[in-house]
Amino acid sequence: MDAVVSPPARAKKRRAPSSELLGLLQRRFSERCSTSQAVLLQHGTDESAYLPQPPDAVVFVQSTDEVAFVVRACARERVPVIGFGVGSSVEGHLLAVEGGVCVDFSQMNKVLAIRPDDLTATVEAGVTRGQLNVALLETGFFFSVDPGADASIGGMVATAASGTNTVRYGTMRDNLVSLTVVTANGDVVRTASQARKSSAGYNLTQLYCGSEGTLGLITEATVRLHPHPEAYAAAVVHFPTVAAAVDCVIESIQMGVPLARAEMLDALTIRAVNAHSRTALHESPTLFLEFGASKAQIDEQADIVREIAANHGGGEFQWANLQEERSRLWTPRHHAYFACLQLKAGSRSLTTDACVPLSSLAQCVEETQADITEHSLLAPVFGHVGDGNFHCLVLVDPNNAAENEAAEAFSHRLVQRALRHGGTSTGEHGVGLHKMQYLVEEHGVHTVGLMRAIKQALDPHDIFNPGKIIGPAEAVHTHQET
Repeated sequence: MDAVVSPPARAKKRRAPSSELLGLLQRRFSERCSTSQAVLLQHGTDESAYLPQPPDAVVFVQSTDEVAFVVRACARERVPVIGFGVGSSVEGHLLAVEGGVCVDFSQMNKVLAIRPDDLTATVEAGVTRGQLNVALLETGFFFSVDPGADASIGGMVATAASGTNTVRYGTMRDNLVSLTVVTANGDVVRTASQARKSSAGYNLTQLYCGSEGTLGLITEATVRLHPHPEAYAAAVVHFPTVAAAVDCVIESIQMGVPLARAEMLDALTIRAVNAHSRTALHESPTLFLEFGASKAQIDEQADIVREIAANHGGGEFQWANLQEERSRLWTPRHHAYFACLQLKAGSRSLTTDACVPLSSLAQCVEETQADITEHSLLAPVFGHVGDGNFHCLVLVDPNNAAENEAAEAFSHRLVQRALRHGGTSTGEHGVGLHKMQYLVEEHGVHTVGLMRAIKQALDPHDIFNPGKIIGPAEAVHTHQET
């Protein structure tokens, strides 16, 4: 997609590879080392609102040893190294703000081992979540983390991804066993054993999860698997207000109902979905719910949620039990992002998210919608309300400076609002370039200082995805409310 915003100003200059380094990579990788302008542009563009920032070369790796070779070669010249999965990030994570070499993991796409007895699978970093679940079809197990896009497992680890199944199965952090990582000097390390738990040493697995490629390059991951429930049921139900829909989910969770998924789409999002997917959903705040258990348990859970929904003004439930019916109900939710882009011809989206404690979610979403109305923005709101996370897509004309400034101002107010409610600047999109400025306000100066010390210790020459998360010291500061 076209981008509309320039990346933040950088204090450091571009660190391009020398002709000797490029020659070395081209001899080693032949046609798998590309400096084609089209390939560079593709690898310097993500789904964020930032202008493209291409690398100087792209290497398509096929093994951990090849990744280590690239890192060692770049480390000698202190040239940046940026990992690339499928390019679905939305906060500028993969932009080569200082140039360098992009390591594309798409050809590291082998499912290395499936261990049903251990409920784990080991995959190369380029395997996508869809590919892994296809490989698991005959096992009775599935990989639960579903961020919407068919992202690579390595990218999902790097951004600590979550998504629609989080309320039941947890985030990427909860579904990791161990990682294989290439460090800044080209060493290959394994962060943990295959055991279900361990008290041996620092938790390096979790350190690298969410590091956004700034501490090392993840080449393999061992992830947890979950058994398919005996039965599934999906439901769609409409509400008079967003707050009513959110409160229905929160009360259901408080009553102990183990919802597998709980997604809220506001009326504007439903309008977009109807136009895009040719559905006829009532254009009001809507919950998409899923239950997974035995049939008797699903019936019991459904009765509880139906009663709670009725108490909050919810309408009739539209149910689906068969896989084809469930897919028909859920496909519009998965296509919501692209559907929303069609609400305004020629528009692009400044996409942002926030996450707050469940107790504050309804109020925070209501305040956000009031903000959208007050500033006459076109901004659908939807999210994973079972875990307090919601998304806003601010649709703007990429050539209209005033609209882009208004979108950025809204994003800033959203972060401030989430922090006031005890939440976080990003629930699942990650920090990248866009949320660096809020780290001190969210975590405190000493905590961010500790993060910077970890970065310095593991990557002393700042070659791994420089300018992201921590960035230069002067880039991390606290904004004042506007």
